[in-house]
Amino acid sequence: MKKKVFTIGSATMDVFVECDSANILSVCSKDSSSNYMSYPYGAKLDMSNFSSKVGGGGVNTAMNFANLGFDTSAIFKIGDDIYSQGILENFKNSTVKTDCIIQDKAISTGFSIILVSFQGDRTVLANRGANALIKLEDINFDKLKDADWLYIAPLNGESNKVLEPLVNFAKENDIKVCFNAGTTSIKQGFEYMKKILATADVVVMNKEEASMCSGIKVRPDTKTEHYSDAIIHPDIRAMLRKLKIKDYQVVVITDGGNGAYAYDGKDYYNCPVFPSPVISTLGAGDAFASTFFASLRETNFDISQSLMYASVESSSVVSKFGATEGLITFDEIKRILNDNSDYRCVKVKE
Repeated sequence: MKKKVFTIGSATMDVFVECDSANILSVCSKDSSSNYMSYPYGAKLDMSNFSSKVGGGGVNTAMNFANLGFDTSAIFKIGDDIYSQGILENFKNSTVKTDCIIQDKAISTGFSIILVSFQGDRTVLANRGANALIKLEDINFDKLKDADWLYIAPLNGESNKVLEPLVNFAKENDIKVCFNAGTTSIKQGFEYMKKILATADVVVMNKEEASMCSGIKVRPDTKTEHYSDAIIHPDIRAMLRKLKIKDYQVVVITDGGNGAYAYDGKDYYNCPVFPSPVISTLGAGDAFASTFFASLRETNFDISQSLMYASVESSSVVSKFGATEGLITFDEIKRILNDNSDYRCVKVKE
C-alpha cells in the first residue's frame, strides 16, 4: 500500500529572468566574504532568457513525492487571481490531491522574480502573499489524521504560528515528520526550536540555517576548508550534534557545492554533490530534503544510500530551468547510480 504523505509550505508563481549583463561581485573582509549580483545602475537591459514556472516548498515537495510514487496531498494557501490559476493548472496532470489547498479571494497568491546568474545560482525577490497567512483553522486536521508522513517546508510570517500545534498533532497521531526549517522559525530562538525539533524524525537545514539555529559558526580551517572523503569539519559535527534532540532522529545539513552531511547519533555521513550541469539551483533543496525522507523507506533506512538518492534527484533538478522540471523517479535514480558506481557517500565514525 502506498504511504500517504502530506506536505505543507508555500506555493508561488516564479518568473525566471536571465540577463547576460549581470555581474557577480565578491566582497571580502577579514572575517567573511559575500557575493552580490549587480546590474549597471539606471540601464535598460535585454533579457537573455525569461520563463514562468510554478514553485514554492509546498508545491515542489508535493510534486516530488507524487513523482516518487507516494499518495500525496498538498497544503498551501493561494488567492483567487491569475497566479493561483497557474498553480492549480500545474496539478491537473499530477496525482497530487488538491482538496486541502486553501484559497482566499481577499489576498494575493505568492509571487517571485528570480534573477538567475550565468553561474546558475539565483537571487529571489519574493512577495509572500498568501504563503505568510496560513491559519490553524485553514488546515483540515480530519484528513491530515490519515497521513503516514508529514513534510513541513519553511513556513513564513504568520504561517509559522501553525508550526507548533501542527507538529504536536503529528506526534499525537503517530505521523512521521520531516522538518525543513526556515529562517522565520529559526529566528524564534533555539529554546523554541528545540520543541519543534524534538517532534521530527528527520531534520534538514542548509549550513547557514544550521549555523543560525545552533549558534555555531564554521571557523576557517585550512585543513578542512575543502572537505575530503574522510573529513567533516568539527564545527559541522558540533552543529549536527546540537540539532539532534532525540535518539530516533536523523539530522541533515546541506552545504551547496560541498554536498551534505548527516548524523544519526552513531555515525556521521559525508555525501558529495552528484555531478551535473547547473542551469538553476532553485528547488534543489526541496528536491534533496523530500527525496532523502522518501528514500529512507525505499532503502530500508540506509542513510548513505538515501543521501545518494537525494543528491542524484537534486542534481537532476538543477540541470533544468524550473524547480520541478527535472524531477525523476526512483527507478531513474537507481539506474543513474548503477551507471556511476564510483559515486559514494562516506560514513565517518564518531
